[in-house]
Amino acid sequence: MKITGLKILKREIVRNKKGDILKYLTKDESFFKKFGEIYFSEVLKNKIKGWNFHKKNKCLLIVPYGKVRFHFIDGRFNSSSFFKEKMVIVSKTNYKLILVPPGVWFSFKSLSKLSLVANCLEKPHKEGETLKSNKIKNYIIPN
Repeated sequence: MKITGLKILKREIVRNKKGDILKYLTKDESFFKKFGEIYFSEVLKNKIKGWNFHKKNKCLLIVPYGKVRFHFIDGRFNSSSFFKEKMVIVSKTNYKLILVPPGVWFSFKSLSKLSLVANCLEKPHKEGETLKSNKIKNYIIPN
């Protein structure tokens, strides 16, 4: 199902016999407005993190290591895709950058022993900007 504003973009991998280079982001890309903060989230196998909801920040998510299933639910009341869902699996073999607009709930689960999710935000994290919940619709994430 399509969620308005949620974009999944192919990223380049430069092959190298000493170790590959996984491209993330350049300042020239049309969707990239400004840099606020980047953080990395480790996720252990079969563990789920989320539900997360950013009020104002757009998230630029990528998985440089491991394999992760993302689950998105549009939480914007005025959106034509309100409460629509989308799932996508990202890994080195399906290397993608996910642009998550503000107001879209998301969670993620590691499908490999250890995964690393990078998130680039346009504005530094501030208290109260992010909402968290363990239940959205009928999806419960155990503590």
